[in-house]
Amino acid sequence: MTSLALYPGCSLEGMANDYANSMTAVFDTLNVELVEIDDWTCCGATAAHSMSDAMAVLLPAKNLAAAEKMGLDIVSPCANCFNRLTYSRKMILKNIYDVPWRVTGKTQVHDMTRFLARPEMIAQIKQHVLMPLKGLNLVSYYGCQMVRPPKITGFTDYDNPQTTDMIVTALGANPLDWSYKATCCGAGIGIGRRDIQYNLSKRLIQKAFQAGAEAVIVSCPLCQNNLDMVQNEEGMPKIPVFYFTELMRLAFESEKCSVQYFRKHFTDPAPLLRKKGLAR
Repeated sequence: MTSLALYPGCSLEGMANDYANSMTAVFDTLNVELVEIDDWTCCGATAAHSMSDAMAVLLPAKNLAAAEKMGLDIVSPCANCFNRLTYSRKMILKNIYDVPWRVTGKTQVHDMTRFLARPEMIAQIKQHVLMPLKGLNLVSYYGCQMVRPPKITGFTDYDNPQTTDMIVTALGANPLDWSYKATCCGAGIGIGRRDIQYNLSKRLIQKAFQAGAEAVIVSCPLCQNNLDMVQNEEGMPKIPVFYFTELMRLAFESEKCSVQYFRKHFTDPAPLLRKKGLAR
């Protein structure tokens, strides 16, 4: 069994609890043990690096140190958390800041979609599909924090990432090509400037609809929340916004799923899933 240190971040026990539940079910099925980092703390997200260069390194460093003690690589289900942990690790390796914990920075940090999109994991995913998602037309939305900036993430596919597309293809779904998969949804700016975040998220939903998508797939709690809630406005297209692990769990089950899995979604996925014969 493969074991990874899980850095859950601040949202999985609250607004993204549905993401956490589906993630646990998926990794159990794939025989990958997720061991939650003991006494983990906030990575600082947007606030730390906008206020203090040092705190942007030190806040994630505590979690890196804890994972090193466990002797496990880290996996992060949140794009922003992945970005902050990766940045801190790079700064530690450069020995720029005086970190008050014993940490070398040698522990690898994995974005969850990229870990699951490796060839050996895709092969396992295909083996566990019991209910293929045939006929489900999706667009994958990666946002800006998972793949950028390349000097932090090390990824060269930041304009056209493919990891989630590869996963949903393995599930039998049809990922559509579109030009907005790595365009910002507004992230946390909605706290201070709701109008900016709203317009950015609204454009993404409209473009997804124009591309022929029946649903949007994400791997970030904030992206999911922004894209899901913006559809409340009258006249907006109604497109369910799924966490990618929700669709994995759906495909891994032998019977039609309960729509109770998706009760925290603002845009109800039940009509689409029933139309596709995937939910009861």
